[in-house]
Amino acid sequence: MNVNGKTVLLTGGSAGIGREIARQLQAKGASVILTGRDPARLEAMRGEGFDVIAADLSNAAGVDALVAALGDRSIDILINNAGLGVPHDVRNALPDPDEADGCFYANLSAPVRLITALLPALRARPEAAIVNVTSGLAIAPNTASSVYCASKAGLRSFTMALRAQLAKEPILVVEALPPVVDTQMTADRDMSKMPPQECARQIIAAIEGNRPEANVGMVKLLRAVYSISPALARSVMQRF
Repeated sequence: MNVNGKTVLLTGGSAGIGREIARQLQAKGASVILTGRDPARLEAMRGEGFDVIAADLSNAAGVDALVAALGDRSIDILINNAGLGVPHDVRNALPDPDEADGCFYANLSAPVRLITALLPALRARPEAAIVNVTSGLAIAPNTASSVYCASKAGLRSFTMALRAQLAKEPILVVEALPPVVDTQMTADRDMSKMPPQECARQIIAAIEGNRPEANVGMVKLLRAVYSISPALARSVMQRF
């Protein structure tokens, strides 16, 4: 798919991976509408020439408000990048179930609801794409982020089913699976992290190459291990 001239709706586009996706798509000639929750970051992105919409996607009302704010603008590419991570480890203390609910909604329910709302508009375009950003943890979970892993695994399953449903339509369905990327969400992790610029580049390359999956960085190795032995892949990841 040639992204030049396409209109993109990118959730979670004011920081991290999303910000770099927005910048690289803009450099390639796409018109990017991005969402976020932080007013200062949104204004900074507006200053870079992006159309911005404040949106809280942790609940149904926030998703519906975003759809209403879009109005009749035509969207060619929807990128569900916004995500929320919460600690959920019962070995230390009982986690907050409300935080878990918010994580599930932001990471799984919001993309499903947004895709459902925008699918008629996407179907009206000559060609379109839906990109769901999951995680390498959707393949094999770690132990400390059980709710986050489960929400991304759910989105992975939904994406594979959606791709099969739309197989006869001109809508590319891409799952992007990043490794650990150097973002605000991973700031407290003392480990090797991929620069968000490189992660964004690989995701966009998958869109341009009409590839159904963008296995980014070390996720390629995880996918290879999982294809040989799912049990081994799970054993390795559960050490973290």
